[in-house]
Amino acid sequence: MTRTYLTSESVAEGHPDKIADRISDAVLDTILADDPEAHVACETFLTTGLVLVGGEITTTTYVDVPSLVRRVLEQIGYDRPGLGFHYQDCSVLSTIKEQSSDIAAAVDHASESRDGASTDPYDVIGAGDQGIMFGYARSDTETLMPLPIVLAHGLTRRMAEVRKAGELSFLRPDGKSQVTIEYDGDRPVRADTVLIAAQHDPGVGTEELTRSVIDRIVRPIVGDWLDERTRILVNSSGRFVIGGPASDAGMTGRKVIVDTYGGFGSHGGGAFSGKDPTKVDRSGSYMARYVAKNLVAAGLAREVEVQVAYAIGRAEPLALGVDTRGTGAVPDSRLREAVTEVFDFRPGAIIDRFGLRRPIYEPLSAYGHFGRTDIDCLWEQIDRTEELKEAAG
Repeated sequence: MTRTYLTSESVAEGHPDKIADRISDAVLDTILADDPEAHVACETFLTTGLVLVGGEITTTTYVDVPSLVRRVLEQIGYDRPGLGFHYQDCSVLSTIKEQSSDIAAAVDHASESRDGASTDPYDVIGAGDQGIMFGYARSDTETLMPLPIVLAHGLTRRMAEVRKAGELSFLRPDGKSQVTIEYDGDRPVRADTVLIAAQHDPGVGTEELTRSVIDRIVRPIVGDWLDERTRILVNSSGRFVIGGPASDAGMTGRKVIVDTYGGFGSHGGGAFSGKDPTKVDRSGSYMARYVAKNLVAAGLAREVEVQVAYAIGRAEPLALGVDTRGTGAVPDSRLREAVTEVFDFRPGAIIDRFGLRRPIYEPLSAYGHFGRTDIDCLWEQIDRTEELKEAAG
């Protein structure tokens, strides 16, 4: 078999881009809790001493943006002097306006339902934008996610856990991880390289930092995938004291590969955070993952990528593709027909199936939107496998 090396990265919840994602999703959740029908497209930018929240929001409720921003920053860990960024001292600016009336009209009255053309309730909501969305699944792990991104997220999550619990009190909120897995064909066999970038207090020595990170973070997560040849690199650049918004600006939507499959599969380019579910960048991607996961769980493929394309103001997608990369039990064209028969890709149907008008998004802003077992993500269910097998013959 062919030996290949595949890599994924994750970033900590205190990374500037992830802070921005979390603030945008916190605004969305706060609005949906009181106004489930709101139209939200919230963007956040932050740098030293400044958080700027903007975008287009049409809602009947009110959000105290400065208080929300400070709550998020405090919970992440920017709550003590010396970090270069503090939840009480930063400036918070809000430049939010209403959504364009043209876009609102297209979303609220899809082309299929205009002038009484259709009475189906799922034909009422049109896609909030044009674009292509992808879903992916493979048989590497129990969650049917690629192993490198599962391990990378596990490492950044573990970094936050030991920091907040005081087990490694010298850690600071910012950080990254990167994992390279060696594959034999399509089977993972070992961890080739594990890279950790951990922001730390200035007083901790390099030897103590390296030993503690390996023993308390790397080994509990990567575990059996390590062997005597695995390279473990901790802070390969050396000192990492200055981090977070004090060292780098952050923006919503700049970590889309981290949010999805870690470089496995394709990505349409649209970010998730801060968008209500009429935005198919979010809901269409969740649906594509649901379909891909059910296809693999049904034994119809070992690996599959689902692509769906939308036009703004239309309920029905323009195109649907299924690619099993040669691992399908039946031809891809047959699987596409089965998917079309079993699943409804109209935004209204997706919103109802997954309950997407609920305030569920802030926990998704870090550690990925797929393969999650710590929160209830209905798009991770594998409840359509029998229907798919029957439809595929």
